[in-house]
Amino acid sequence: MRQSRARHKGMLPQRYALGSDHRRWFVCIGIGFLTIYIALIAPAGAAESEAAQDAEPRHAIAMHGEPKHDADFEHFDYVNPDAPKGGTLHLPVIGSFDSLAPFIVRGQAAVGLRGHVFESLLARGYGEPFSMYGLIAESVEMPEDRSSITFHLREDAHFSDGTPVTVEDVIFSLETLRDLGRPNFGYYYSKVSEIERPGPNSVRFVFDGSGDREIPLILSLMPILPKHVYEKRPFDRTTLEKPVGSGPYVVDSVDVGTRVTYRRAPDYWGAELPVNRGQNNAEQVVYEYFRDENAAFEAFKAGLVDLRIEEDPGRWTLGYEFGAARRGEVKKTVIDNALPSGMYAMVFNTRRPVFADPKVREALTLLFDFEWTNKSLYHGLYSRTQSFFDDSELSSHGRPASAGERALLAPFPDAVRPEIMEGGWQAPTSEGSGRNRRNRAQAVELLREAGYGVREGKVVELATGEPLRFEILVARPKNERLALTYTRGLQKAGIEARVRLVDPSQYQQRLDTYDFDMIFYNWDASLSPGNEQQFYWGSASADRPGTRNYMGMRSQAADAMIQAMLEARDREAFVDAVRALDRVLLSGNYVIPLFHRRGDWIAYWDRLSYPDTLSLYGYLPETWWIDETAETASENPK
Repeated sequence: MRQSRARHKGMLPQRYALGSDHRRWFVCIGIGFLTIYIALIAPAGAAESEAAQDAEPRHAIAMHGEPKHDADFEHFDYVNPDAPKGGTLHLPVIGSFDSLAPFIVRGQAAVGLRGHVFESLLARGYGEPFSMYGLIAESVEMPEDRSSITFHLREDAHFSDGTPVTVEDVIFSLETLRDLGRPNFGYYYSKVSEIERPGPNSVRFVFDGSGDREIPLILSLMPILPKHVYEKRPFDRTTLEKPVGSGPYVVDSVDVGTRVTYRRAPDYWGAELPVNRGQNNAEQVVYEYFRDENAAFEAFKAGLVDLRIEEDPGRWTLGYEFGAARRGEVKKTVIDNALPSGMYAMVFNTRRPVFADPKVREALTLLFDFEWTNKSLYHGLYSRTQSFFDDSELSSHGRPASAGERALLAPFPDAVRPEIMEGGWQAPTSEGSGRNRRNRAQAVELLREAGYGVREGKVVELATGEPLRFEILVARPKNERLALTYTRGLQKAGIEARVRLVDPSQYQQRLDTYDFDMIFYNWDASLSPGNEQQFYWGSASADRPGTRNYMGMRSQAADAMIQAMLEARDREAFVDAVRALDRVLLSGNYVIPLFHRRGDWIAYWDRLSYPDTLSLYGYLPETWWIDETAETASENPK
């Protein structure tokens, strides 16, 4: 389900995390410009090729169209530019940590390092789909063909130890992260074929000609490391040595596995930049680690942490009746956003013969009774997910395919079911009694068409006599509860399903090798889906270990829609391609779409405040501030 709506691509500067880190990087592009200078000085035969390398310096770039704010903007419109500075913000995290190295595979890094300590060349603008503005780089150049990107660094940008940020640091960061960092860094940064220095404070990255229109923007969100520090440290090893970055905070103290405290960086160079005004308001940010949600909730009730994102519908409905909440000292709010829901689903592994037939998968989808499950288990608080990009303009649900979509899908006439082409997928509904008789009858008919029948109360394959049976693999108790509820419905239809709970490490290993029949998985979605879609649904990833193509889908139509999405030159073409992809995914019956919550359920002590205007991304804790005159907690919070 939507734990907190998909944020980014896995590489966005991390924001304040609350138990899980769902922050990913988003990317954007600039507008190319051919200069008269090249035309005048370059040889006639080279003018055309050279022109593609030049562009006008810009203060910001956008994936499609123009950035919202011009070069003279003073602050983003989703902040309070006059927010008071000061105070200590205590935030909860579930789990533990053993490292202060956030960019490598080894170890479990402390929460907050990426957002508080390390900055990127450009900063995300959360009031628009995918725009970025100058941070370490005060301006950027990118030609229309996106074959390169040039960053011009601010002369006053410096690390927390006072050392200036230089081109050498930028180059070192790319090479170090590419060679020693997490695999996603290596995948993206290896597309840089040349590095040039057009000036003492400028660096240009030239790309490999693959036509990846997203990669220049991914480079702009690369975390910048101080070369003079990290060339002396073994980068690919876990460490508790305090990191050095150029960000607004420094690591103040560490209690391994229990607490990490960030303190505002003395003389932070970027405090008055438009991209930072009204943000990073706390003097200190403390992440308190807890073993489970119950312990974290008790700490919140006692005033030991200031804010929590609630994920338990039962607790959200019934759990906030303690004294401080009744007195109004603790507040509850739902902060909505414009992000897609993503897809939380039970996933069919189509590599397994039992799920090879789409009719079998459709029948099993009919046997999931959302209305009864939502009422019985979740206090009716969830919404049924109808699309891989639900609750956003990227969703196909309730929309007939546009002319652009139909043109994209025309070479694949059988890829989208007619009803999905005309209005998107519609989840089956029940009367909510728990009997689900109408859908069960439809499921039995689909199974009959797929070669199954009922013998002695069991659904069997008529040709072999083998019963229809499979295993649901889970790693979390809440998914086990839902799986058991689903299997009871299957039993009524004569289908055998077993639920197996395994530990997280075994679960991940089995996911990586596709050793399962059915799993629960949540694919986050963003307003800027891009390269990651190839790892989710691309044919090339179906048999490659470790991808997120857990269903094992191989679809030429999906491959073509992903490519069209990556090549889109304007917003309209981009939306058409994503919606067309959505229709292909839904037509294949690869998953049983489950449900999501609308917005983030947030509880907080009343000494915290947030801006009246929200971003497209809703909850942004870096824009909140603390009223230091208010008490931290009641003397009798319970």
